[in-house]
Amino acid sequence: MTRTIAVLMDRIDTIHPEKDTTLALLLEAQRRGHALRYMAQGDLAVRDGTAWAKLAPIEVRDSTRDWFSLGEARWQALAQAADIVLARKDPPFDTQFLYDTLVLDLAARAGVRVINDPQALRDFNEKLAAQWFPQCCAPALVARDRSELRRFAQEHGEIVLKPLDGMGGRGIFRSRGDDPNLNSILETLAGNDRRFVMAQKFIPEIDKGDKRILMVNGEPVPYALARIPQGTDFRGNLAAGGRGVGQPLSDRDRWIAAEVGPELAKRGIVLAGLDVIGDYLTEVNVTSPTCVRELDAQFGLNIAGLVFDAIEESSGATHAA
Repeated sequence: MTRTIAVLMDRIDTIHPEKDTTLALLLEAQRRGHALRYMAQGDLAVRDGTAWAKLAPIEVRDSTRDWFSLGEARWQALAQAADIVLARKDPPFDTQFLYDTLVLDLAARAGVRVINDPQALRDFNEKLAAQWFPQCCAPALVARDRSELRRFAQEHGEIVLKPLDGMGGRGIFRSRGDDPNLNSILETLAGNDRRFVMAQKFIPEIDKGDKRILMVNGEPVPYALARIPQGTDFRGNLAAGGRGVGQPLSDRDRWIAAEVGPELAKRGIVLAGLDVIGDYLTEVNVTSPTCVRELDAQFGLNIAGLVFDAIEESSGATHAA
């Protein structure tokens, strides 16, 4: 059955098409015969209790130079214009992102399937969500109180400090209890004890990579992308210069996926990315998880196809041959 798929994403002219997961999803939807519509964050509105969107028809191509064509955008009631919305706006999860999810809630009430579920997008802060599964995590503290964060650093020695609303490795610091820069780092992150900061015990296995395990409808893709730090940078994020190396899931990876997967599926999170360093879960990414294209290229996969299989099976749809 042909469906109309609308995507909410960052500006499509700014993406890196060779590694953009949202583009992979759009290419798969188009291959299956679905009609595509595009919107950015400023294209949502509410009119008399109804979710509206300024939607443009879009065609996509698997190209690094000419990957999309847009038609004329016009305002429409979202439930009349789209069957499915792919909510793929990158973090930070700020107030405007929160409002987006509330507008998408209205669309969902009117019958639009929103992926991932707007309530889940609000509930699953990508740093804090890992703490729902403490059995999978290294020691961690989330606090505003800088004295408690310093105490954590003194207790565990080497630690990693990060804001709760970042992505791509931005704003992440590696420090120690005896680091003369620790106070300055905490001032930068927490301000005057006003902002939450996550502290995690440093995991030395980061030198083997920060593994991204993709979860589709609660089940893991059998390969992870280990994002390996380069040079003197301890961060493995691809956006921070890490090198992506695919590898089969370990037994521990599969155990972590089995611990987390049922909760993801229950909450309508069709596509998620678990970040695992060594034996420990560090983040649960649900807003716009990436690494689909890298794993597809290295192992001959079609992860976007798995995502649309899950969407269509749960919607009672069948894709075009």
